Amino acid sequence: MTNVNQFAVYQLKNIPENRQIRFRPYHTLLEKGHKVQYKDYEQVYIGRMQPEDTPEHIYKRFEKQLPRTFHGHSISVSDVLVLNKDGIITSYYVEKNGFTVIAGFIQNASSGTLVSNDTMNFHIEGKNGNWVAFDNIIIDGKKFFLMEHETYGKEMAWVVVDETGKLIVDHAFQGFDSVVKRQIRDYLSLSQPITDPPIPKKPSLENWQKYMENGEYLCSSEIEKEQNDNKMEGRQNNMCSKGNTGRVSVLAKLRQKQAEIAKRTEKSTQ
Repeated sequence: MTNVNQFAVYQLKNIPENRQIRFRPYHTLLEKGHKVQYKDYEQVYIGRMQPEDTPEHIYKRFEKQLPRTFHGHSISVSDVLVLNKDGIITSYYVEKNGFTVIAGFIQNASSGTLVSNDTMNFHIEGKNGNWVAFDNIIIDGKKFFLMEHETYGKEMAWVVVDETGKLIVDHAFQGFDSVVKRQIRDYLSLSQPITDPPIPKKPSLENWQKYMENGEYLCSSEIEKEQNDNKMEGRQNNMCSKGNTGRVSVLAKLRQKQAEIAKRTEKSTQ
């Protein structure tokens, strides 16, 4: 599932191996030591979520009428609803009355994964003792695990690590509550790579701007014309000479004018 507000319905594959677990309550599966796993299911529908959608809303809407693109039976016990809202993926096991949140149904493991739902005796850098994973959540495509101390259990605050075992949230007293989710999102935003802003290109200059910048209006003008004529003033490539061209520069004219004004001013004051 992609990181947009959408949901999917999963139903057990219609194979002989699943006959003993089909339409069974979640606690019955636990008593028999069976784990609800993605590999036993197939996706029968996927669609966009409405703003007010909850598992209950979806169940009631589909109970009235199934969409034409729905490829399974009516939503029943042992089905799994997977909701992806604001980048947070939550899986719900359908019960006779209500739903049970289950962890680890949608796997999103990366090549650097060290922690999984079955992790035990795990050492977290900066924390004493060994830890065990007992719940997880997927936010913005990243998986995070709620860890409990193996010795002290609920007497010690839980912590949250990522798939590599890095400590993300310390002292998670209420599990994946709104505070912990916000801390995870803060961590994700800070871990985004910062890219340098693009260097703006220097705007092209008009001929008069080129002259104001380097005093070579005539040269730049001739170069542009030569691109069409390839020859001006009987000189191939029309390269501007750095030597004396026989023309009086504007700066020289300006200085000459200033000198003349100074002489006239001097005479008028005598």
